[in-house]
Amino acid sequence: MGAEYYRADSEDGDRIDDPSEDALYILISDLNDSDNTFLVVQPDEDDPVWSATVAVLDEGGYEVARRDTTRHEHTVATETSIGRIALDLTIWMAARDFPGRP
Repeated sequence: MGAEYYRADSEDGDRIDDPSEDALYILISDLNDSDNTFLVVQPDEDDPVWSATVAVLDEGGYEVARRDTTRHEHTVATETSIGRIALDLTIWMAARDFPGRP
């Protein structure tokens, strides 16, 4: 059974369905600059209309990219606080559309 709303997948194969803010914090904390460099959060469906990516930067910190094709949004920002990233992503994902879902 897949996620009810969205899933988070990291480069090293970790996956959490419908991750909480705390779960996102843990996944982001596990990122490194060698073999687990990014995390993608998106609806658990074929051809998702929105996604968010968190990637480790060589110079330290993280790049956070958000894209929502239905709202014509595409933002890229850098951040150093994992807690801030997890909170911002949780709020941003709560505002996404989930047609046909509870």
